[in-house]
Amino acid sequence: MKFQPTASHFINGEYLESANGKAIDVVYPATGEKIASLQAATPDVIEKALRSAAAAQKKWGAMTGTERGRVLRRTADILRERNRELSEIETHDTGKPIQETLVADASAGADALDYFGGLAASLTGEYIALANGDFAYTIPEPLGVCVGIGAWNYPIQIACLKAAPALACGNAMIFKPSDTTPLSPLKLAEAFVEAGAPKGIFNVVQGFGDVGAALVADPRVAKVSLTGSVPTGRKVYAAAAEGMKHVTMELGGKSPLIVFDDADIENSVSGAILGNFFSSGQVCSNGTRVFVQKRIKGAFLDRLCTRLASVKIGDPMDPEVNFGPLVSQRQLEIVKAYIAKGLAEGARLVHGGTQLERPGFYLQPTVFADVRDEMTIAREEIFGPVMSVLDFETEEEVIARANSTEFGLAAGVFTHDLTRAHRVARQFEAGTCYINTYNVAPVEAPFGGSKLSGVGRENSKLALQHYTDMKTVYVSVNELQAPY
Repeated sequence: MKFQPTASHFINGEYLESANGKAIDVVYPATGEKIASLQAATPDVIEKALRSAAAAQKKWGAMTGTERGRVLRRTADILRERNRELSEIETHDTGKPIQETLVADASAGADALDYFGGLAASLTGEYIALANGDFAYTIPEPLGVCVGIGAWNYPIQIACLKAAPALACGNAMIFKPSDTTPLSPLKLAEAFVEAGAPKGIFNVVQGFGDVGAALVADPRVAKVSLTGSVPTGRKVYAAAAEGMKHVTMELGGKSPLIVFDDADIENSVSGAILGNFFSSGQVCSNGTRVFVQKRIKGAFLDRLCTRLASVKIGDPMDPEVNFGPLVSQRQLEIVKAYIAKGLAEGARLVHGGTQLERPGFYLQPTVFADVRDEMTIAREEIFGPVMSVLDFETEEEVIARANSTEFGLAAGVFTHDLTRAHRVARQFEAGTCYINTYNVAPVEAPFGGSKLSGVGRENSKLALQHYTDMKTVYVSVNELQAPY
């Protein structure tokens, strides 16, 4: 399978190459080999994207919600028809196992397009009765041109999660993928055109931070939606504020996962695995601080290590492999440095911690026990397969410790006592909470964080509010009086 795209960018319904743009090399994480090379957008490419998006949005916004929804649903069908091809692209771009990308990437993006496509026709205003026969009515209007900035862990899924509500509301989108994983959003752009979307309604512009900054700063852009790290979010949020732009920020976390001593050990270990090692730990909502009540700490760790011993690491294109490499050499070095800090600060390594002696960016799933709250690995987001296990005694104690973080993306609790489960969930200072499960994100439910973990929500009907301006019209049927 060839991974070199027709050109680096997709603008106004066709591929476009930038002249003299900075090189973007695409590396297969499983081997370290370059599989494609793209060029970052130059100012003229950015200008073409902005012009085409602004022009297309006028036509797209004038269509009915039913018409727009039909295009989104057709796009979803195209993604599902090509799921195998798109999954192979995603595996080579990110390093995630094919058994994962087949079910969690393009197919999840298709679900978002289906969901918001179905909601597009429901975007209506309301009639508000006032005194003496006067009334008001509201009109939901598109914002205009929106910019989506993606992360490298879920390239096509994130592109869909941003594009689907934006387009359903009548906006246009310019999407800038991560320079680490730039390939699959180009295929999404192709699918939109095939499904009948106006040319220019979804443009893909490649580049580094300077390209994103240029898009965010442009006065023609009305909305910015970022998935990324907190440091990047601070910069983008500040730049958007200069122009009073609408923003959605889906940022990082250091989420707590609490396991009480009455919890089912097998289920709680499953939750910890899903909350730490799916996508080789490269998931923003991961519950990387696992608080285990002291009475079951030994049994929990024993079962966890037994199950991790059966993990199958290897070629991510092998359908039996369930744990792949990290996305890049840089990310591998970052995670290794955190493991070294954990050891230096006195955490007890109970599993993994070693880079595999093979080509690619492979690191064993790693578990530290006897972790203290003040340790670096318990405070900072690692974004790799490193779990910190902390013990606790009382509910009051663990809630205070769980909330003692600048982040607030996700949190989870495992217990058979559902009264306690709901009580704990209410006390979590996090936007997305789980009871006896972890890291599920159905498009029907809101997803997002609090504190430094984000602003706004993705998924669900709430996302539509972040891509719509509500106009109010007041109507009088009475004589108008004035004091003079």
